[in-house]
Amino acid sequence: MSKRFGGKFSPTPGEQQDSTPRGSFQNARVDPAGARSNLLFLPPVLLGAFSINDGAIGLAIGLVGAAILLLAAWLLRDGLRAQAAYDARKVARRPALPRKILASILTGIGVGLAAYKSDPGLLAPVIFGLAATGLHSASFGLDPLSDKGIEGIDSFQQDRVARVVDEAERHLRAMTDAIKRAGDRQMEARVERFQDTAREMFRTVEEDPRDLSGARRYLGVYLLGAKDATAKFADIYARTRDAKARADYAALLDDLERGFSARTRKMLLEDRSDLTVEIDVLRERLEREGVHL
Repeated sequence: MSKRFGGKFSPTPGEQQDSTPRGSFQNARVDPAGARSNLLFLPPVLLGAFSINDGAIGLAIGLVGAAILLLAAWLLRDGLRAQAAYDARKVARRPALPRKILASILTGIGVGLAAYKSDPGLLAPVIFGLAATGLHSASFGLDPLSDKGIEGIDSFQQDRVARVVDEAERHLRAMTDAIKRAGDRQMEARVERFQDTAREMFRTVEEDPRDLSGARRYLGVYLLGAKDATAKFADIYARTRDAKARADYAALLDDLERGFSARTRKMLLEDRSDLTVEIDVLRERLEREGVHL
């Protein structure tokens, strides 16, 4: 008599397999402030170090130039991250502060001061400063200078959504910081997966601010509770390595992820229903005007 093959890693009868399993690297994000921008923190350090033996005036000019270059590198890093957040969203406002443009200008000023320290004059520092500004802009580009995806969207509602989403993002960042204290890489990956699900809801609400009323409880109360639960779990697990606490926290994340996914799907279905109603209304108006589709 034949016997069904089974084992620890075999699916049980009737168990459905997910046709599109979610990998641990799905929606993985790379820090946009990579090695190129981080290397720009090195020139101000070298400029300050080489200015020590240049006398009082040379030291002062060198330190001022180093401070300006350091500020430019810091602005560039924030500007790259702001642009990455802008590019990741379908609906976004341009950054309020053009950090990358300011970084290019400050880089030119810092390089001009460094050139003036070694060659006191006007022509050489200006040439080096303009060249540094142009090369910096060519290497890292400019900031987004226009909004995208906000045509036909109430600006007041969009501002409300932006405030709520910013607060929700702070909760997610707090969760990331808290779970690191637990020292469990698998749970860190599990938290990141839940955060990806939550951010899908963020993007849905940003694209249609009318969904904010239905999602406000998820973006506020539920994420706040998830942040507090993560902090408590991390403190307990770091001290005791309690397996039951770990299992309970993983079950909480599972429940939250299912809830967020279900709410996001419901909002998308409601949006599609609204579109269907708009299409039907438009067709009726066209037929009344004598246009038969």
